[in-house]
Amino acid sequence: MEGAAAKEDVDGRREYSIIVPTYNERLNVALIVYLIFKHLPDVNFEIIIVDDGSPDGTQDIVKQLQQVYGENRVLLRARPRKLGLGTAYMHGLKHASGDFVVIMDADLSHHPKYLPSFIRKQKDTGADVVTGTRYVQNGGVHGWNLMRKLTSRGANVLAQTLLQPGASDLTGSFRLYKRDVLEDLISSCVSKGYVFQMEMIVRATRKGYHIEEVPITFVDRVFGTSKLGGSEIVEYLKGLVYLLLTT
Repeated sequence: MEGAAAKEDVDGRREYSIIVPTYNERLNVALIVYLIFKHLPDVNFEIIIVDDGSPDGTQDIVKQLQQVYGENRVLLRARPRKLGLGTAYMHGLKHASGDFVVIMDADLSHHPKYLPSFIRKQKDTGADVVTGTRYVQNGGVHGWNLMRKLTSRGANVLAQTLLQPGASDLTGSFRLYKRDVLEDLISSCVSKGYVFQMEMIVRATRKGYHIEEVPITFVDRVFGTSKLGGSEIVEYLKGLVYLLLTT
């Protein structure tokens, strides 16, 4: 950690800002932070936890993590209540100092072991966006039953057919962006919640941004309960129609 901290700019800026939205992730947040530090030992980064008023004590755990890693490496930027995934990224971006921004889930479905591959891919290609994908060779899903796999695959095929998004995994949410590209895309998007991810990648393609992919294995959460339900599926379908008509 000392090597990475030594590379911090004199003005306190980091090269990479990792935004992790949380809601009731007390059982996961310490492990995800530990794994990020483990897999990025020589990288100049900060972790920005955007917590939406978790009642389970998530923020207390983050404050303990700040004592271990430092408040300049683990930033807690809380909000009073659940306000949506898209706005969580917007909130985190306001506090980010990095030239590159990573967005990832806190529930360990996005394993930090892939972060070096994201960074390497961006450096090698100069990509504006690097997105994790479950739907190429060496990618996949672990822990889902057959019905959920079929639903996810069907939703992705439908979106690919209608939107031609320029990426194989439209609904994935494990991504690295150039900061200015993320700012531009966020300002262009109107969707909230899970549809936000889909709109971001579609608009990136329409704007001509360079998108690269890294194969990942998505692992279903071990601790806690999934926040994806029937209402999110309805929102997905509404979002698909919206993007079909407006992009």
